[in-house]
Amino acid sequence: MIDIHCHLNFHSFEKDYEQVIKRAHNAGVTRIINVGTKIDSSEWAVKLAHEFDNLYAIVGVHPHHADKIELSNTWLEELRKIALEKKVIGIGEIGLDYFSYKSNGIVDPALQKEIFSLQIELAHELNLPLQIHNRHAGEDVIKMLKERKNLLQNIPGMFHCFAGTMDVLKDALDLGFYIGFDGNSTYKGLAPGESVSLSEQIAYTPLDRIVTETDSPYLTPLPHRGQRNEPAYVILVGQHIALVKNKPFEQVVEQTTKNVYTVFSRLQ
Repeated sequence: MIDIHCHLNFHSFEKDYEQVIKRAHNAGVTRIINVGTKIDSSEWAVKLAHEFDNLYAIVGVHPHHADKIELSNTWLEELRKIALEKKVIGIGEIGLDYFSYKSNGIVDPALQKEIFSLQIELAHELNLPLQIHNRHAGEDVIKMLKERKNLLQNIPGMFHCFAGTMDVLKDALDLGFYIGFDGNSTYKGLAPGESVSLSEQIAYTPLDRIVTETDSPYLTPLPHRGQRNEPAYVILVGQHIALVKNKPFEQVVEQTTKNVYTVFSRLQ
């Protein structure tokens, strides 16, 4: 399987990322894609990609960091330079987030939209697919993507760790996006502020439009919830998708792997 979104470039893994990568490989994970959330973590994702054959990078500025001092007048040029690195396969995670976190609050939505728009333009310039972050902002994310449809590739990218209404899911699929599901899809009930379960959304989404991810170190799937997540657990996400869709696990592995290569053509 492929973990199309994780953060081995975060501090949670700085002491043991080599062992984590080895465990993932032994579990059957063939590719790991580390994702940046700002300039320095994007640089670290690229560094890891150069260090290990089976690692790749997606680089970008998360909406939480749209207001941080790191975003100097040169941030976009810095990101462009990073995105030109050989093993970078997409721009992400970028988008909008209207959920109020205790440590962060909500970044000014107008500023979030500005940073999101600039990165859509950068992806268009570099012919790279998008990896979209959306939390409680699905309608605005879809609106912005529709307004910039001329900047999207034929296969525009994927929604990372999908959450939102069924209408947002349908719109994302109609726009050509693939849908990423994570370990939180194994949880019972609804996440705060959501109106439909992730398992319902897995059931609705065609298997040939699903990709698998962990968002490590977050969103650890059952039965390991409460522990640090890691890429090896993407296998558990695949098993849950197979259960929901009543498909053989091997079919889920084969199709979701094919899907990743379809979306991210630079992945080898």
